[in-house]
Amino acid sequence: MKIHLLFLVSLSVLLSLLSPSFSAERCNPHDKKVLLQIKADLGNPYHLASWNPNTDCCDWYVVECSLTTNRIIALTVFQANISGQIPPAVGNLPYLEELEFHHITNLTGQIPSAIAKLKNLKELRLSFTNLSGPVPSFLSQLKNLTLLELNYNQLTGTIPPSIARLTNLLAVHLDRNQLIGEIPKEFGKFTGSTPDLYLSHNQLTGSVPKSLGSLNFTTLDFSRNKLVGDISFLFGTNKTIQIVDFSRNLFELDLSKVRFPASLTSLDLNHNKIFGSLPASLTSLNFQYLNVSYNRLCGQIPQGGKLQTFDIYSYFHNKCLCGSPLPACM
Repeated sequence: MKIHLLFLVSLSVLLSLLSPSFSAERCNPHDKKVLLQIKADLGNPYHLASWNPNTDCCDWYVVECSLTTNRIIALTVFQANISGQIPPAVGNLPYLEELEFHHITNLTGQIPSAIAKLKNLKELRLSFTNLSGPVPSFLSQLKNLTLLELNYNQLTGTIPPSIARLTNLLAVHLDRNQLIGEIPKEFGKFTGSTPDLYLSHNQLTGSVPKSLGSLNFTTLDFSRNKLVGDISFLFGTNKTIQIVDFSRNLFELDLSKVRFPASLTSLDLNHNKIFGSLPASLTSLNFQYLNVSYNRLCGQIPQGGKLQTFDIYSYFHNKCLCGSPLPACM
């Protein structure tokens, strides 16, 4: 019996020596210190109650550790009852790949410049908050960024052209802010991937830069601004654009002369100054959504394809547009 007990004790000691990480804390001490500083700067909110200095920070709520380095790679704070500003200490998490403060209405202040230190950052999501101030030009230093989501805030000023230097961007969300000025011509010079652009619900003015016509976008949303001019150069049979929302602007063009790509599935042009007629080529497109209402269109709606699957509200309030689903042409 004693020999058996001695064997078990010896085996336990041996296993602990061979596997010191079995009970060791994964969390990097530097990262843990930074996270506790972030918690303190935010006023020790209940949302971060699991951030206990006596526990492993890799097990804390809204953070994620790398399985290989054990460094913090994600900080995703969302739908939290938190007041204050984004702590500059977030810039002291050098391995961070994803940073999110989302749906926190009492989050105020400007986007801190310390974020520029996060050279490994791939996703920056600061949305549905009360952040104010400009869209910072220092964001162009985040060369690995694939997602820039700054929508539903109170951001002001112009859009920094330097965003176009980010060669890995897949999507830019600057919608639902108070941005002014023109769309930067540099947005037609993205190299690498061509990102989806969401610029709606701002106060942007001027014409869309012709340079954007040289790129092949998938999604463009410029709705609810004060943009003017002809945007037909954004279309073409050689394009692969799928979703377009240019509604509620001051665009003015002859729609009958536009050549639409076969890839187009959603087209919203309502509340503009668009004239001419609907081209027959629209009948060949697999539309999931279409709205050309409140324009200056005339002539018969082409028959066929998906065009008659939409109700009158997709077509009404035009100059003299007629035919199903509108009343018959005279």
